[in-house]
Amino acid sequence: MSNTNEIALFPLSSILMPWGRMSLQIFEQRYLGLVARCMREQTGFGVVWLKQGSEVSGGAIDTPNIGDYGTFARIVDWDQLPNGLLGIVIEGQERFDVQSVWREPDGLIKAQVEMLPLPDPTPMPDEFEGLSEVLMGLLRHPQIKRLQLQHDPGNAWSVGAQLAQLLPIDEEIKYSLQGSETAQQLLEEMDKILAELSGEGGG
Repeated sequence: MSNTNEIALFPLSSILMPWGRMSLQIFEQRYLGLVARCMREQTGFGVVWLKQGSEVSGGAIDTPNIGDYGTFARIVDWDQLPNGLLGIVIEGQERFDVQSVWREPDGLIKAQVEMLPLPDPTPMPDEFEGLSEVLMGLLRHPQIKRLQLQHDPGNAWSVGAQLAQLLPIDEEIKYSLQGSETAQQLLEEMDKILAELSGEGGG
């Protein structure tokens, strides 16, 4: 059975990792319509990395310059923000590979994608126990607490992905982490990044 789907895309300058969560403010009509439809039909949309600049509205370019893969997002919370805009919290689920992209008449970007199942939970190797501890510390932060992340300290995939989501990492590096083939590869990269972040004076 082919796992090819047609989905709406939400290009962002930030990466959404599987198991990660992020807050968004929605103000453009095409995305308000998309969010309303997703909530009504209990479905989601694809979040893809917008590689350069901001997306040009009004059809000056047919399709934005986006990544070759992204993460399927579901809306887990929503609220009317003090500024009157709609605020939503999205959670990253399975990854997908983008096959073709086009723009609908209403400006919404759509794509034909191949959905990749979430990898099975992988036990957390002892040598990366420090990464779990850093994540636990981050999860106690008041701003991060508000996201109500579902944390599984025993699953190496979710520990690595949530750390990548929450740490201040360059989006290009985060994009390569999003494409990790194995949990071991993801954890090794996160270990190196943490060493760099904590030893900012070095190098």
